[in-house]
Parts: sequence; structure tokens; C-alpha cells
Amino acid sequence: MAAPLLIRNRNYRLLFSAGTLTNLGDGLVVLALPWLATLMTQNPVAIGAVAAAGRLPWLFFAIPAGVIIDDADHRKLIARADLLRAVIVLAILMLAMNERVQGAVWVLAGLAFLLGSAEVLRDNAAQTMLPSIVDSNDLEIANGQLLSSEQLTGQFIGPPLAGVLIAAGIGIPFGLDAALLVLSAGFVWMISLQPRERSKTGFRTALIEGIAFMRRDPLLLRLAVVLGIANFIATATITIQVLFAQDVLTLSAYSYGMVLSVAAVGAITGSLLAPRIISVLGTQMCLYLSIAIWGIGYGAIGLSHSGIAMAVALFFVMAAAMLWNVVTVSWRQRRISSELLGRVNSIYRFFGWGSMPLGAVTGGVLVSVLEQDFGREVALRVTFMSAAAACALLLVYALLKLGLD
Repeated sequence: MAAPLLIRNRNYRLLFSAGTLTNLGDGLVVLALPWLATLMTQNPVAIGAVAAAGRLPWLFFAIPAGVIIDDADHRKLIARADLLRAVIVLAILMLAMNERVQGAVWVLAGLAFLLGSAEVLRDNAAQTMLPSIVDSNDLEIANGQLLSSEQLTGQFIGPPLAGVLIAAGIGIPFGLDAALLVLSAGFVWMISLQPRERSKTGFRTALIEGIAFMRRDPLLLRLAVVLGIANFIATATITIQVLFAQDVLTLSAYSYGMVLSVAAVGAITGSLLAPRIISVLGTQMCLYLSIAIWGIGYGAIGLSHSGIAMAVALFFVMAAAMLWNVVTVSWRQRRISSELLGRVNSIYRFFGWGSMPLGAVTGGVLVSVLEQDFGREVALRVTFMSAAAACALLLVYALLKLGLD
């Protein structure tokens, strides 16, 4: 079912190839960047700042980025964003190759922030451009393939490969990422699209138009809020997940790595099977099913006593997350007009991604507070059980308020 789209659609092949390359590079950097930070300093605040810097642009720039995307040639914008990211990664490479100096880690944090800012433009533009490349009926297949490629290269292949490369030299993953980004820009540049008319609307007016569209569509706004809550819950659990694996299940680093590999396989499986599941169950039922599986999965982890149980639960949680993504992304791409897609999509993702730092903080604080009276194990288990309960409430809300069909 997937092959015909890649065979018959040249533009989609180029976009898919470019996305595969950039996601592989992202997988390299996601491990190499914090590793480089630890070589520069042992200050946990500074190391945490490097990790957070790459995500902050989604909170600060996602909404204005949408205005830029709607008024730009998507092909050129994506290619230039990839080239800009290559330059930034080369700057990180130069930093890695130089002698360690005091304060260099804060320069690294600044470069991570710039890298994340370019990624905001690139990722939103690629998602906005997809409906102009593939037929509306192929959106589920296309989004499923893109998400499965992202998980395979960015989560399953990239980080382990980075670990091997770092052993040979800390700069190697960054050099390889820069090369992959340049190749990606070349693939995107070869995409052939009809020229877009440039909008004569000013930045402020264009931004207001996007916000007004979102406000006029209560269903889209509710979906964005549900995504924000779901990501808040997910990030809260992910933050303390490693502590649960270490302190409750007593897993070794290798065993926990295997658990994460199983979760990545679940994500890939969910992405590939999503179009078929949607065709059988329908958009609405898949939406409800995703939330229900999240709740069951978090509850299963909270009650688990082995790494195998945790791995199985995460397999289904990640598969459900990919099913949700294919359903909602394809639905948005059909619902929002092409003239406004960049702006509205960016506002939507602001809600969805902006809650993640808050979830991370909440997960850590909840465990810290609960363990004072109940101990570490109970605190960790209660956090997952609380996530399960929150998903149950979210499912009730979805049943009452989210009717996508």
C-alpha cells in the first residue's frame, strides 16, 4: 500500500528522502549535543540549559514562524533552513574541536537555541507543504511513512550510531549531521511546485488572521488543547521514566536501552499501520482508541514489576501516539485552507509543544513532593497512575467534545 505513493510521486520521494536524512542527523545530535555539554562542564544547570535550549524556540517562535511560512516559497524555505542548520552544526563542530574554555557550554546552549529555531521553520514548512505534494486521499499514507521514517532514523538508528561515532571522536556526529543537512537541502531544492503568490498582507494582519481562524473553529481549538494536555502528561512521565526504570525495576543501562528500543519499534509499527487502522475503524474511533491506550499503558507501567512489562506498555503507548499523529495531522491538513495552513498549524503546535516544558517540571516536582511522605517507589508509581487517571478524564472530554467525522 505504501510503495505506490513513493513510486509514482517524484516530489514526495524527494521530500521523504530529505526528511529521512535530516531525522537521521537529528538522531545523531540528540545524543551528541548533551554528551558534548558534559565534556565542557559538570554543572547540571548548564547541561540542562543545553538540553532545554533546543526546545524553547517552539514556545517562542512557533506562532510567528507560521506567518513567515504562509508568505514564503516552501521549497526554498525548507532548503535554506537546512543549510542554515548545517552552518550552525559546523559551528558546534568547531566548538567541539577547540580546547575547552570556561563558559563555552553557554555558547553551546546558544547554538542549540539557534538550531532549534531553524528547526521550527523547517518542520512546520514541511508539514504545510505536504498537501500541495500529495493527493488528499494519500495524506494518511504519506504522514504515516514520514512519521515511521522519523522514528526509525531519529530514535532507533541515530542515537546508537552517535554513541559509536563519539567513541572515535566527539566531532564526528556533528560533521556527519552537517553533510546530511546539505544533502537534504539538495533533495528539497529539486522539488517542482507551482510558484506561490506572495501575500500583500502585513505581518501583524496575517498573524491576526491565523488567530481568528483558530478562534472561529472551536473543534480545532479543542483538539489543540487536548494535544497540549496529552503532551503535558507524556512529558511528565518521560521525565521520571528513567528513575522508575532504575529505582523501581532495577534495570541496567543496557536493559533500559532495550526498553526504549521496543518503544521505538512500537512507534514505527503504529506509523506504518495507521492508514490501515484508520480505514477500518474510522478517524473518530482511532482518536478515542489512542487516548484509551495511553491511559492503559501509563497505568500498566505504574503497576509493572519488570522491564518486559514496561517495554510492552511503552510499545503500545508509542504506537497509539503515532496513530494519533497520523489522524490529527491529516485531518488538519484537509480542514485548513492552504493560504492559512502555515499560520494555523503553527498556532496549533504552539499549544501542543508549549506544554511540554511545564510537564517536565511537573513530573519532577510531583515525585519530589510525594517521596517525602511515601517514599521514592510509591511516588514514582503514583505519577504514572496519575497520568492514567488524567488520560481517562481526557477520554471523557474527547467523547463529549471531539467529533472529527
